[in-house]
Amino acid sequence: MSLRGSRLLWLWGGLLAALLCLLFLPLTAGERGFAILLIMTVVIAGLVSAGRRPGGLPEGELGLNDLPEAPYRLPVVLVCGDTPDWPGEGAVYRTAQGCWLRVSTAQLQQTVRHLLQERPELAAQLAVMVCVCPQQHDDEAVLTARLHELRWQLAQVRRDTGINIPLLLTALVAGASVTETLWQLLRAEEAPQVWQADEAPCSVSRWISQDDTASRTSAQVRINAQARFIAEVVLPALTAESPDMPSAVPAMVLYHQTPSVAVPVMPDSLWSRWLARHTTLTSLPGWLPGSSSPDDTPFPDFILPLLPQGGGITPRSRFLHRAFCLFTFAVLGALCSSAWNNRQLLHRLSFDVAQYYRIAMTDAAPKANAVAVLRNDAALLNDWSRNGEPLRYGLGLYRGERLRPAVLAAIKTYVLPPPPPPVIKQVVQRPQTVRLDSMSLFDTGKWQLKPGSTRVLVNALVGIKAKPGWLIVVSGHTDNTGDDKFNQQLSLKRAESVRDWMRDTGDVPESCFAVQGYGESRPAATNDTVEGRALNRRVEISLVPQADACMAPAPHSVAVNGDINKK
Repeated sequence: MSLRGSRLLWLWGGLLAALLCLLFLPLTAGERGFAILLIMTVVIAGLVSAGRRPGGLPEGELGLNDLPEAPYRLPVVLVCGDTPDWPGEGAVYRTAQGCWLRVSTAQLQQTVRHLLQERPELAAQLAVMVCVCPQQHDDEAVLTARLHELRWQLAQVRRDTGINIPLLLTALVAGASVTETLWQLLRAEEAPQVWQADEAPCSVSRWISQDDTASRTSAQVRINAQARFIAEVVLPALTAESPDMPSAVPAMVLYHQTPSVAVPVMPDSLWSRWLARHTTLTSLPGWLPGSSSPDDTPFPDFILPLLPQGGGITPRSRFLHRAFCLFTFAVLGALCSSAWNNRQLLHRLSFDVAQYYRIAMTDAAPKANAVAVLRNDAALLNDWSRNGEPLRYGLGLYRGERLRPAVLAAIKTYVLPPPPPPVIKQVVQRPQTVRLDSMSLFDTGKWQLKPGSTRVLVNALVGIKAKPGWLIVVSGHTDNTGDDKFNQQLSLKRAESVRDWMRDTGDVPESCFAVQGYGESRPAATNDTVEGRALNRRVEISLVPQADACMAPAPHSVAVNGDINKK
């Protein structure tokens, strides 16, 4: 294709690949971004590669401007080797049966690359013909090296094109006694055929029998000698096993005899030495070149119908064909992606429904989570039903409408759990700790209640009542003045005095009380000031829960401030 067509194909392929990634492939956002970046990189590399053209034909080669215009169906034969009688001035020679193109053996690969860059549709129509004229060589090693070069170049051409381009081998000899231009064709597993101008091909025996003279018999002897020379010198160089390059087995071998050649023949040629070595003759009669004839041509047009021919594909049709192939691959990829996405959707929704039914209705929290998932699935399916499903699920493969009734049916079976019973918090009102100033109850250093302290105790202990399960704790405290041991004993005695008053006055069992003396160990304020020490001299009374405390109080009534307290 042309440079423009190649670039359009790269852009078309990149566009299709990007649409496939964005709309159909099951990719995450990060994977989709990476895929788009990769596609852009490949397309840019393809555009750059498509813009690279060979820098022209190899040096010494003629231009290929005379190539037949597309579409061209006939074979195109690249002729290299010993081609003395090339007609015309250009490198291209066209006949009614095909096209002959002269190339250099050393530049065969580069010439083919240039040819296929300009006319890639000719790849399937190419063939290579190497001409060997033993009368023009005097060194067998040089001839073998040239054949090895042809073998390597042909291997590179076959690798570049991916086509097993056929190789034709032509052996050419000339002599003054040759009365007619003669071609003899040898193909694998076929008998040799003789081709003459304006005559149908025939077998060797029939050709010899057509003329009673000895000329055709002697001509066949010369051809047999040619065949032996080719078999011993030329074919081993092309077909011998080599680790560096594959063998190049000729598809056809042609033996050509002509009355003259256009170039001088070496007197001590490789051909004459071979004849002397194998026949004890310096030459066969009449095998010296004569005058050239303008009607002689080295091209066997009769073999062209036997070579591969093209389909007449134009660059435009090739471009459209490849563009359609890319579109077909993209459609197949989209269909496969849609089928995969619908399969994943089916598995996910089936799992959600099965998971919902698997959870018992009494298991409230997991059941609520499962039905929430189903509601999300139903909302998604309903939205797709109203507005159309995404393309990645479309292309006629969407199955959401079949799944939606099963999801909705599962949601309808859900029953809300009964509300939990209200939590009633019972607030236990505990009386605050009653704090009594020791100096209002006792004299300094004494633990006997002062006269008149009863009124203070009655007013302060209104909220302290004996109840089953509650222990009345009476604790005494002092400041840090005086001896620690005395202070501890004083605090305990004062607590006992208050306990005794409450016990005797209210007729409360002693099991309802607990007496503690802390001395100066638990100050309520600092002892560095007068005010702080006054606060630390105290008796505290509080209720503490205890299961076995005050279980069987003796009934008794006591009047306190005109109120009757039952204890």
